[in-house]
Amino acid sequence: MELVIANSAGFCFGVNNAVKIVFELATKSDHKIYTLGPIIHNDQVVQKLTKHGVTTIDNPEEAVAPAKVVIRAHGVGPKIIEGLKNRGLEVVDASCRYVEKIHSLVNKKYKEGYQIIIAGDKTHPEIIGINGWCDNSAFIIEDEYNVDKLPDIKKKICVVAQTTFIREKWEKIILRLNKRFENVLKFDTICNATDKRQTEAEKISKIVDMVLVIGGNNSSNTNKLYQICKTNCDNTFKIQTADDIPPVDIKKIKKIGITAGASTPDWVIKEVIHKMSELDRQDMEMSFADAFESSLVTLTTGQITKGKIIGYNNNEVFIDMGYKSDGIIPMQEFSDDPDFNPEKSLKVGDEIDVFVVRVNDGEGNVLLSKKRVDAVKGLEVIERAYENKQPVKVKITEKVNGGVIGNASGVRVFIPASQISDRFVKDLSEFVKQVLQVEIIELNKQKRKVVGSARILIEKNKEAASSLIWDSIEIGKTYKGQVKSLMDFGAFVDIGGVDGLVHLSELSWNKIRHPSEVVKVGDEIIVSVLDFDKEKKRISLGYKKQSDNPWIKAAEKYQVGNVVSGKVVRLVPFGAFVELEEGIDGLVHISQISSVRLGKPGDALKVGQQVDAKIIEFDTESKKISLSIKEVNPIDPEGAKKEESIPAAEVEELPNEHVEEMTNTIGESIKE
Repeated sequence: MELVIANSAGFCFGVNNAVKIVFELATKSDHKIYTLGPIIHNDQVVQKLTKHGVTTIDNPEEAVAPAKVVIRAHGVGPKIIEGLKNRGLEVVDASCRYVEKIHSLVNKKYKEGYQIIIAGDKTHPEIIGINGWCDNSAFIIEDEYNVDKLPDIKKKICVVAQTTFIREKWEKIILRLNKRFENVLKFDTICNATDKRQTEAEKISKIVDMVLVIGGNNSSNTNKLYQICKTNCDNTFKIQTADDIPPVDIKKIKKIGITAGASTPDWVIKEVIHKMSELDRQDMEMSFADAFESSLVTLTTGQITKGKIIGYNNNEVFIDMGYKSDGIIPMQEFSDDPDFNPEKSLKVGDEIDVFVVRVNDGEGNVLLSKKRVDAVKGLEVIERAYENKQPVKVKITEKVNGGVIGNASGVRVFIPASQISDRFVKDLSEFVKQVLQVEIIELNKQKRKVVGSARILIEKNKEAASSLIWDSIEIGKTYKGQVKSLMDFGAFVDIGGVDGLVHLSELSWNKIRHPSEVVKVGDEIIVSVLDFDKEKKRISLGYKKQSDNPWIKAAEKYQVGNVVSGKVVRLVPFGAFVELEEGIDGLVHISQISSVRLGKPGDALKVGQQVDAKIIEFDTESKKISLSIKEVNPIDPEGAKKEESIPAAEVEELPNEHVEEMTNTIGESIKE
């Protein structure tokens, strides 16, 4: 058996320096020594330091002065350092020099007005520390898909990366950022040592039969090495110490690759190499593999057990259950959620419950299902909700004949078309991907039949809201409502469980023929109560605002004696209506058009003609403006004689039956 050991395996410069600093302080300093977080993600090293009196704290407030607090290689934000010093603690900064450069770069560009974007794991201490140098204002993205979820950024952009970030992901992110934004300034801050370690691991994993990746469970760079190697070699295992080495069939495994994360000390690596070398020389009655297999758990079809996620791709999730073979969950057996995203939802190392479908899928693997476990647990949740009449959340996944199908806690729920809303729904596809609150109205555990109703809850909520409205309604009260339907005579508005009518005349100060000229179904508008009848359950609402009344504004704008310009919009037997502006018309009596007697206004004017006229009367209350063209520039028919002018005594007052028409309010029709 041949061992291929990565040259770059083990401590990087930054980690080695941090560990060295802490060990020296532990042996020489008279003060209490704290490390803010584990100095490295390696339990063996942390345990050794603990024996030397070093205390690991997660919160700066846990440190008690007088003492020294060591900042680990990941680094922290400036406010944390300042806070420690203000409390009388001595800060020993062991931040990696590469990380310090990122801190300086981010701080400088932030002060220059750049929007900072960091590529990396938002929960990682290094990322949290970097973000502190731009007042925690950075956008943190883990892959290229997160770029599309960023808001529109108008500033210049500066993007940096976590030192242990996978280069392939970094390049995809940069490509996507450049496509979406302009002025993207990128700084490749992936550590050279990390880059080298990942490249070397990739090469080794392609030429060996088995790979051992040594490092702590919480080590980010170790997990990334594992992902890279697992892609090229199925027999890739992540171990912390030599005791974790899996069984090796030395008859089949001829070449083994060994690499290690940046937080793995040399002595741990040497122990692993020594044990693998010893394994090659073993000649015992029972092989190492047989001995290991005898300690494995047993599995049976239909069993529910626990396992850890050790990897995944687009089609499958790989599970370690302590069995001789890994378990495989086909992606379609992991979740029913159509929006399920493996990159966001799956995390290597997470423990989950799985259902054993087959112990051997034909290729030596255990076929598993997570959906079946969810269904068993979910059915218990559904049963309690059914018995207690409690609502449950259902995510609609598809439209079927007669209704829709949704998922609630891993259980399929059917919602009939008649129960999906309190109104008729023509196209049920509008509910797909929506999350509805429903009440379970039918449950058959044997047939696994579950029926839900959203309508019942909607009606209950509306009834409660309706009672609240009728108990507190009063004239003049305003509500925020939603337009539910439009009729020729007005719009019906839901003001919170109760519908009220906004009449056509109350929608606008201008003349409109249909409500759709002002509002549309679904609009949210502010309305006020004009009148109501509790017995008949009727509410009259107003939408137009008094402040928008054009006659109020006209009173400020137009004065008696002003000469104004307008367009002739209508001719009637007793005169002509002239539009001064939208919603404001004035009347020119037939006697005020020409200096001669006219048989009809049309002898001198035509619709659409622009004229100048003088305001001779303005009545705001009755919305009436009287105009005179004659006093500005009389319009005489061609060939008319001056002696035909009307004697003043013969000018009659406007007949009473035309007074209402003369007011010409904004939306009223003129009746001849």
